[in-house]
Amino acid sequence: MAKHRKPKQSSAKGNEQVTLSDALGDDILQKLQAAKKELSAIEAQQEQERQEKLRRERKEREKNKSFAELLDEYGNHGSKY
Repeated sequence: MAKHRKPKQSSAKGNEQVTLSDALGDDILQKLQAAKKELSAIEAQQEQERQEKLRRERKEREKNKSFAELLDEYGNHGSKY
């Protein structure tokens, strides 16, 4: 006689999905979230500093232009002559 095998039922643990918070623990997860917020704040600050630097550089270039360059750029509009 041939033996028939019954399919094994999967265990309860096999069906559960392990989340990142379960695997790492709440304390480590909170530390990671705090580090993420800090990194986002640093990146935002760096972007703001970069924008400010670009603005200053444009202003400095404008300031250092010769009269002829300014006249070429903006034209002779508004001249009284």
